[in-house]
Amino acid sequence: MATQRSKSFEVGQRFSVNIGKVAHGGHFIARHEGQVIFVRHGIPGEVVEIEITSTGSSFHRADVIDVKQSSPDRIVPLCEYSRPGGCGGCDFQHIAIERQRMLKADVIREQFSRIAKQEIEIKVEEVAAPLHWRTRVSSATNAQGQLGFYASRTHTVIPVSDCQIATASINFPELAARKWPARSRIEISVSSSGSRSIAIADSSRDSKARLTQGDAILHEEVQGHDLQVSQSSFWQSHEIAPEALTEAIIGFVKDGDHVLDLYGGVGLFTAALIDVVGATGQIDLIESGSSATADARKNFAQYSNIRIHTGEVGRTLQKIDSADVVVLDPPREGAGKEVIAQIIDKHPRAIVYIACDPAALARDTSYLAELGFSLGSLRAFDLFPMTHHVECVALFEKASANRVS
Repeated sequence: MATQRSKSFEVGQRFSVNIGKVAHGGHFIARHEGQVIFVRHGIPGEVVEIEITSTGSSFHRADVIDVKQSSPDRIVPLCEYSRPGGCGGCDFQHIAIERQRMLKADVIREQFSRIAKQEIEIKVEEVAAPLHWRTRVSSATNAQGQLGFYASRTHTVIPVSDCQIATASINFPELAARKWPARSRIEISVSSSGSRSIAIADSSRDSKARLTQGDAILHEEVQGHDLQVSQSSFWQSHEIAPEALTEAIIGFVKDGDHVLDLYGGVGLFTAALIDVVGATGQIDLIESGSSATADARKNFAQYSNIRIHTGEVGRTLQKIDSADVVVLDPPREGAGKEVIAQIIDKHPRAIVYIACDPAALARDTSYLAELGFSLGSLRAFDLFPMTHHVECVALFEKASANRVS
């Protein structure tokens, strides 16, 4: 039966559909002849002509190629490469920024309703202007050495002359005018002071990048503390993200607290909390990346009450008996049931969860609820304008009467 359904459409086939609600991942749901289609470049309520780009047993994918009845929120993309078959980096360039945030809030609500079985109210907060915010750019080159980005769900590099979401300090037009090694990954980073570094690797995801321009270590300032960030260490991509996220979590910690900073990287949240916990408090930062923890050790070398641990979070947590507050910023797949259980074993007063994927956050919320921790507050920040991504900060407390705010 599934095989017959998958053969009913063919790649390249075109027909008209009504665009339904937004789906997690930057697509919109449409149905045709009883089948589900995930559509890019649409807006809910529109009538559009689509072209099938891939088929499957349970759903298909398509691009909008013509808009027959447009949404009042449809705008002309500010980037000429944001189009079907173009750059796959920005999902929402064709949508007014206010509606983008509403759609992201819809996704968060839907994920919590479906996965966590919780009905929440949420508004995605504006952080800064929607363009020229990205300080970390991972681009690619084609066989001719032209710089660009992959088309959606392909390995095809679309050469571009500029990137509208890259910060001005990156100077993407100047980089795009260069000739680069063919079929390579080009990693570009700029610091808050405007220093730029460039590293090159082959197109393989696992290949290690080699610094070719700029300093191997950039410096960022967080709450008055200078942090070194090596080229291979993670740092938030939005230039305002460090400020927005640290301000969102700082009120959950108090003087004398023992804090666990899980998936702590080079120490963004540790730096924000040093002065809050004071001399009588303690912070344990756990991070699996050796480059990041090497940076963290240098960043906090003068603090005897900060301990840096290199290792998988699940394993390293076993060495720690208790904590007052746990701050975690896991990768996109979330923390998972085992890590959540270990966090609960530390008997924290509060758990502060920073998440870049609402589905993973909703799943871990359900695990926390099973273990007696309820969602006390939830905020969402538009730290990835023009894309479907959104950053959330959730507070969990051991109290059944908490209300989400």
